[in-house]
Amino acid sequence: MTTINEHNQLIKTARVTGIWYLLLAITGVFGFMVFNSQVYSPDANETLNNLIENQSTARIRLLFEFGIIISQALTAIWFYRLFKGINDWAALATAIWGTVNSSIILISAISMGVAIKLSSSNLIADNLIIIETLQAIIANAWLIGGLFFGLWLLPFGYIITSSKRMPVWLGRILILGGFGYIISTFLSYGGISADWVGYFQIPASIGEFWMIGYLLIFGIRPAENS
Repeated sequence: MTTINEHNQLIKTARVTGIWYLLLAITGVFGFMVFNSQVYSPDANETLNNLIENQSTARIRLLFEFGIIISQALTAIWFYRLFKGINDWAALATAIWGTVNSSIILISAISMGVAIKLSSSNLIADNLIIIETLQAIIANAWLIGGLFFGLWLLPFGYIITSSKRMPVWLGRILILGGFGYIISTFLSYGGISADWVGYFQIPASIGEFWMIGYLLIFGIRPAENS
C-alpha cells in the first residue's frame, strides 16, 4: 500500500522525469529540425561550405546533439525510478532501450565533431569524400536509432496501460508510436522512401507531448489499492 508521503515523492520523481523529457523534446526540435538543415545538406560540397563559413552554427548543432544524448539518458533513468515500483521488468527495459538509443546518437555527435575538425583543413578534395561518409553515418545513426526509440516507447506504454497510473489511452498511443517507429525504420531500410513512411511516427509525437504534459502537470496517479 502506498502512503501519502510515498505518493508525493513519486509525483516529484514524475515531474523531474517530465523536465528531462521536455529537455529532450526541446533539444531534438532545435537540433534536428532547426539547425541540422542549416549545416548538413545532401550535397557534400554544400555541407563543407556550411561547415567552413558557418562553423558557429555547426557547433551549436553539435551542442544540441549533446543535449539530446544527455537528456535521453537521464529521461530513461528517471523513468526507471518512476516505474520500478510498478513493474520492475518493464521499467528496466525502458532504461535499457533509452540509454541504447542515447548511445547510438553519440555516434552521430562524434561524426559531427570530426566533420567540424576536418572543415579547418586545407585538403578540400580529400575532405569531401570524408564529409560525405560522415553525413551518411549521422543520418544512419538517427535512422537506426529509431529502432531503439520505438522499443523505448513500448515498455512504459505497457506500464501505463496495465497499471492505469496514467490515462490508458496515453499508454496505447505510446505503444502504437513505438511500433510505428520500428515499422518506419524497417520500411526506410527496405528501400521505401515515400513521404507516408513518416506518418507511422505521428502517434509517437502525440504520445510523447501528452506524456510530457501529464508528467509536469499531474505527475502520476495513486495506486488503486492505496
